[in-house]
Amino acid sequence: MAELDDTDRRLLRALQRKGRMSNAELSEAVNLSQSACHRRVQRLEREGVIAGYVALLDPRMVGSRALVFVEITLSGQTDDVLDAFEAAAARVPEVLECHLMAGAADYLLKVVAEDSEDFARIHRRSLATLPGVQTMQSSFALRTVRQTTALPV
Repeated sequence: MAELDDTDRRLLRALQRKGRMSNAELSEAVNLSQSACHRRVQRLEREGVIAGYVALLDPRMVGSRALVFVEITLSGQTDDVLDAFEAAAARVPEVLECHLMAGAADYLLKVVAEDSEDFARIHRRSLATLPGVQTMQSSFALRTVRQTTALPV
């Protein structure tokens, strides 16, 4: 874990709110000189604290109106079964997240689809053919109450 001081944390909070902020805007927002701000951000990038920068898209604007959480139980727990499942799941473009879980299900997938018919296609052609799948339980999100990519720092 990286050693972060209060200034680093202010920088990270500001960048998580607005990643396209210029160095001048960022330095002003955290009350730091531009050169010191730039050096700190470079260090945070180099150390891997800042893993990258992305554009966050509105799923509805690009045709992904359905959000589905899929619990998957595998037929076995050997490294070969887990590795094969994870590699295949990573190749399904509609799978946004795949988490190995403790509890009733082995994996929890976050899947986007255009609608329920599109999800049925994804389920039939992609998810059901993943290696080692024994059972699947799908739950459609009715409404997103809170969603953020910002980590508490």
